[in-house]
Amino acid sequence: MKIQKTLVLAIFAILTLALAACGGTQATPEAQAQVAAEPAAEEPMEDTSIEESEAEEPPAEEPAAAPEAGGYMIVSEESEARFLIGEVLAGNAITVVGVTNAVEGQIFVDYANPQVASMSAIQVDMSSLATDNNFRNNAIHGRILETGNPDFRYATFEVTSITGLPDSVTIGQPFEAQITGNLTIHGVTREETFTATITPVSETRIEGLASVTVLYSDFDVQILRLPDQVASVEDEVTLELEFIAEAQ
Repeated sequence: MKIQKTLVLAIFAILTLALAACGGTQATPEAQAQVAAEPAAEEPMEDTSIEESEAEEPPAEEPAAAPEAGGYMIVSEESEARFLIGEVLAGNAITVVGVTNAVEGQIFVDYANPQVASMSAIQVDMSSLATDNNFRNNAIHGRILETGNPDFRYATFEVTSITGLPDSVTIGQPFEAQITGNLTIHGVTREETFTATITPVSETRIEGLASVTVLYSDFDVQILRLPDQVASVEDEVTLELEFIAEAQ
């Protein structure tokens, strides 16, 4: 009996230790219900309001640049460079006119501020000059202007200043200006001033007429002298540029 009693006590001790071990890892039903009822703790959220505000803020706008003057290209087909010179032939006074459409150049105009107007170099191909007389044409291209020589083929005008421009312009209303620059003809360069009448026909079209009178001998141009009863030519020649320029 004593042995059996001892064995029972040992078994009871082992069961007690096992139950104690299980009780350390399991909660009672009441405790489990309380935990289930409590909401889970929320993790703190990262504050991105400042970063989002900075990302959504639009970049600062740069101030608008002032508009540049518009470029108007001379339309060769509608423009004309010419010379006019008085001549007496067989007792009859006439004005000889030589013309060409071979004109190139550009005008820069800002209608809001016309005083800043400028021009590129103007170039005229004198090998295409023509009058109403083929014999005269041959003399001009041969002995007089020598346009067969590449150095003498072109007349150029390098603009250095434009004066007399108005403070404002009105579409359709002409105005006058003086255009000064270096004129090169027959290999000789001299400063000359053209008087111009300019009309802003529209915001995309400009018309004008510029002229100057010079001594052709100043440009080393020689014209064959004949007896006055046969023919004579005046010493001065008027150079004109009648142009149409359109916005590019």
